[in-house]
Amino acid sequence: MNLKKLGRTDVSVTDICLGTMTWGSQNTEAEGHAQIAMVRDAGINFMDTAEVYAVPGSPETSGRTEEIIGNWFAANGDRDKWVLATKIVGGGNAHIRNGRRPDAASVREAIEGSLKRLKTDYVDLYQIHWPSRGHYNFDSYWRYAPEKQDTADALANMEDVLGAMGDLVREGKIRHFGLSNETTWGLAQWVRLAEAKGLPRAVSVQNEYSLIRRIFDHDMAELSHHEDVGLLAYSPLAGGMLSGKYFDGATPKGSRKDYQNGFWRLNEQSDAATHAYHEVAARHGLDPVQMAIAFCRTRPFITSTIIGATSTEQLTQVLGAVDVTLSPEVLADIDATHRRFPRPL
Repeated sequence: MNLKKLGRTDVSVTDICLGTMTWGSQNTEAEGHAQIAMVRDAGINFMDTAEVYAVPGSPETSGRTEEIIGNWFAANGDRDKWVLATKIVGGGNAHIRNGRRPDAASVREAIEGSLKRLKTDYVDLYQIHWPSRGHYNFDSYWRYAPEKQDTADALANMEDVLGAMGDLVREGKIRHFGLSNETTWGLAQWVRLAEAKGLPRAVSVQNEYSLIRRIFDHDMAELSHHEDVGLLAYSPLAGGMLSGKYFDGATPKGSRKDYQNGFWRLNEQSDAATHAYHEVAARHGLDPVQMAIAFCRTRPFITSTIIGATSTEQLTQVLGAVDVTLSPEVLADIDATHRRFPRPL
């Protein structure tokens, strides 16, 4: 397992991170604990969660994933062996603080709740789950309208939140600050304000990245490189789509498409792109799931790739990517396929 520094810190994380968002909805506590044991034994030291998990977030499920992780720590006494990341919602969830966006007061309230559920005194990485001003992540790409944003309000809110993060760092409740579902302008402003005000600097940004969602490759990659804010890549299998389980209109029982009564990532273009990547894998004798994960591990701007599964069998398959090295020929085929399908999602 490769180790990489988290931004400009002395914290080393494995370049595979365990995602947890199904624990408490699609997965039981026992299944979540079995996954933790599996990745621990594989040498992984990094785990990511959020206050809104399990997904889809609801009054019944939100907070449950953090409780499951906290119960693991209480039973196993190994909190110090993990780099633990969690997230505060970006606002708009009516069942969490009445939809209030992050600000100094809500950050304080949110971290206290997370620490209690996680049964720990501190979080290694505390992230804002999504920008409250609007963004192009999730399924918002076609509705993104930055011209409607209030610049002064956005900057004032960033400074307010960073002040709260600074207080939490001094109190030892968080070690580092990160972002998620951010844009180039947003990340640049967070970094600029932190440096100007002597407040916590973002050490990472957690955005979606996969063979069929490579928005990060351009401006975000440049900013990431020059400012040492590495990508924590989530959905490297595009929510399971790159496994091929949705081919020919299939809806496997218990899958994301089944559980959420639909799947926004699936369309005519993404289905065609997924077929094309499966053809690349077949030509080179590779498992398509492992090829997709291995591709993420080749990207120079990625600090860690977040993997998730709803069964130990799936997790075993995904972990097999650690032993896969993609040849120049495979990477050339992937690039050629990307040119054919540059923006299927």
